[in-house]
Amino acid sequence: MLRSLHAIPGLIAAVLVMLLAISGATLALNPALEHLHTPQPAAGQVSVGQLAGRLAAHLQGVERIQRTPSGTLIVYHSQDGQAVASSVDPLTGEVLAPYAPSSFSRWVKELHRSLFLGTAGHGVTALGALALLLLSISGASLLARRAGGWGKLLRPLRGNFSQRWHAELGRLATLGLLLSALSGLYLAASTFGLIAEGSQSEPALPSALSTGPALPVANLPALQALDLNDLRELVYPADPQDLYALRTTAGEGYVDPASGALLSFQPYDATHHAYALLYQLHTGEGLWWLGLLLGSCALSVPFMSITGLLLWWRRRRADTPIRDNSPARSADCIILVGSENHSTWGFARTLQQTLVAAGRKVHSAPMNQLQSNYPMARELLILSATHGDGDAPASASGFLSRLGQHPLAPELKFAVLGFGDRQFPRFCGFAEQVQTALAASGAQPLLPLDTINRQSPQEFQRWGRALGQTLGLELDLQHQAEALPSHCLELVESVAYGAQVQAPTQILRFKAPTDRSGQALPEFQAGDLVGILPPGGQQPRFYSLASSRADGVLEICVRKHPGGLCSGFLHDLQPGARIQGFIQPNPQFRPLLGAQPVILIGAGTGIGPLAGFIRGNRARQPMHLYWGGRDPASDFLYEPELKGYLADQRLTALRAAFSQVQEHFYVQDRLLADALAVRRLMEKGAQVLVCGSRDMAKGVMQALDEVLAPLNLSVLTLKAQGRYREDVY
Repeated sequence: MLRSLHAIPGLIAAVLVMLLAISGATLALNPALEHLHTPQPAAGQVSVGQLAGRLAAHLQGVERIQRTPSGTLIVYHSQDGQAVASSVDPLTGEVLAPYAPSSFSRWVKELHRSLFLGTAGHGVTALGALALLLLSISGASLLARRAGGWGKLLRPLRGNFSQRWHAELGRLATLGLLLSALSGLYLAASTFGLIAEGSQSEPALPSALSTGPALPVANLPALQALDLNDLRELVYPADPQDLYALRTTAGEGYVDPASGALLSFQPYDATHHAYALLYQLHTGEGLWWLGLLLGSCALSVPFMSITGLLLWWRRRRADTPIRDNSPARSADCIILVGSENHSTWGFARTLQQTLVAAGRKVHSAPMNQLQSNYPMARELLILSATHGDGDAPASASGFLSRLGQHPLAPELKFAVLGFGDRQFPRFCGFAEQVQTALAASGAQPLLPLDTINRQSPQEFQRWGRALGQTLGLELDLQHQAEALPSHCLELVESVAYGAQVQAPTQILRFKAPTDRSGQALPEFQAGDLVGILPPGGQQPRFYSLASSRADGVLEICVRKHPGGLCSGFLHDLQPGARIQGFIQPNPQFRPLLGAQPVILIGAGTGIGPLAGFIRGNRARQPMHLYWGGRDPASDFLYEPELKGYLADQRLTALRAAFSQVQEHFYVQDRLLADALAVRRLMEKGAQVLVCGSRDMAKGVMQALDEVLAPLNLSVLTLKAQGRYREDVY
């Protein structure tokens, strides 16, 4: 429901909201430009009387003085018998330039207010402001749900480019957009008479005036007592014996030309002040810095609209109905899917198609469509992602409550497969809740809870084999994600390590083929992944990149595994050989920018992206590398490069552990030995990046928990703060 409240107004009003945002951002520049080009007297520095006296020395036939909320002084006067308007210096009274309102600003303002459609246009723009309000509120709620609560809105966000930047910009701009939308709706309501502006009739003309000659305007006590910053308009009398009309920030009245007294002053009421404040908050007039902030927030709207449409389109594509979906009443196997961005549905389709091919009747549906009775079903298979900090994804938000109301039949056995990212503290937390709730309801598990990290096809295939053994079927779940554009890569260099310690490893460097005109390496960063499909293989293998495109090569570090189809293929390549690969961005595994230290931890080929981070550390951010190998004489990966990085200070410290030199001494043992130094780095706000095998990463987590205990920190806390990130396999 919440996602629909966010998506529907965005889809309907996308063009209108973008148009209002762009025109509003353009208008928001005006107060800042006025402030920049107009001298601004301090409070109490210049009175209206002083200004009037200075004007009298420079201008003839002054008729009216007007001060805009942003400080521009406009004087209407005569020059050579012609009525003219001039912008003047409030400190000297000298003319700065002829005053002519910008035709472009008038055009943009009319576009922003009414789309050049008059009264009907005001109604349309009001609907645009309402849509922006709904988008801001629903977007903030979705963001809070994704982050795990309102108190965690500042946590680092992850996801693909569109997801991450849509949310990041929303987080930065929400308050400004809320203010713009609310104030815009208020002004629109006042335009249609639904809210009073506080406008009132002019103050009554005084019945009697002072006798005697008119004083020079500079000597009028009422004008001498009025600070220039409080002036809005002073209208000179056509006859010297007539009254001056005065309008200030506080109200309106008249000034007696003979006595200089303020007559019939009528203060503005609270409604007028409220309207003036809302107008100022919406336009930034008089608050130039606020105008710039609101304009910056408005400029995020076009980008968020585009990324939002991309996200919607991807979900629509993922909503393609599953083929061979049997009715729930006749299916012998039920698949329920919990998905936030619909990527889990791809795995559900693969599972359903494989089961159907094996002769089963399968019904697939969102978890929110759990039914109280499946007459023919024997198994319930649940594939669920986790949203935010252990929360239910969109299509499973009502599952637990439905389960409480409609327990499963005892003969229906279940299996839960969780999808998530180990970067998050509550990895597959919702899947764990589902497993616990199903067991508490009395249902019998078909398999123990299992999890898939970062949508790994290999882990899904492994789970499928376990499921098939339980069902007595041969299940080979060959899931292929949406194909990414592949690129031709030519091997230009390979460096071999590790043969003497039975860990053959190569550093492979590729470039774009030189004989293909105009072809270049794709965009990538160190820490991203390259997918390679080996000859005869059905699933791509992913390798962490040890370089960025700026380095001029695509570099990977590959250990040859016994019987490894892709690693064997890559190790057999000779310089000049060509392969096809595609880039899978991995933006969550990157060093944070700034001056805080970075602790890089890895073992074996896990050094690849870590070496890439060090290579790209041209700002000399403190980087400390902890790495584990077997023997420095055989598999000290990147040894020449690391020594060079130490020399030029891209690498601050290198702490290596070699298990065959000092028996059973691994990288986690090196961390324990350096506990004091590690704690000092963590006290400085250090970020930790870990790359390597799952067993190594588990040992590192245990060691760091022990090291950090005196600081009342843990790896779980660091993950919640975005200071601990992994790329494990």
